[in-house]
Amino acid sequence: MSKTIIHSDAAPKAVGPYSQAVRVGDTVYLSGQIGLDPVSNVLVDGFEAQAHQVFKNLRAVAQAAGGDLSDIVKLGVFVTDLANFARLNEIMTEYFSEPFPARAAIQAAALPKGAVVEADAVLVLSR
Repeated sequence: MSKTIIHSDAAPKAVGPYSQAVRVGDTVYLSGQIGLDPVSNVLVDGFEAQAHQVFKNLRAVAQAAGGDLSDIVKLGVFVTDLANFARLNEIMTEYFSEPFPARAAIQAAALPKGAVVEADAVLVLSR
């Protein structure tokens, strides 16, 4: 099966040797997004602002693939402090509704560029 590279100018450029997303069949694998503003490529300030920007960045890539956040079936979230877990859940409900995607939330010692939250996802497009 062939793969298609997905790119959106409405999301930050990759900060390493990877694609924003890769589509294989009807499945799209979205790379981790941190709270970088896609225009300035600067990390927004604070947990809440970064969490919102992460979901906006994921949405931009999902839309470039022909889907949206509602097509995400698996979400991986990484935070540098699990004390933000409850707020993460609140913010997530501003971008996702039931039925929610499967999700893992993991505390990481550090994230790229000093980010405090990152998320990656798997999206399945409708036929």
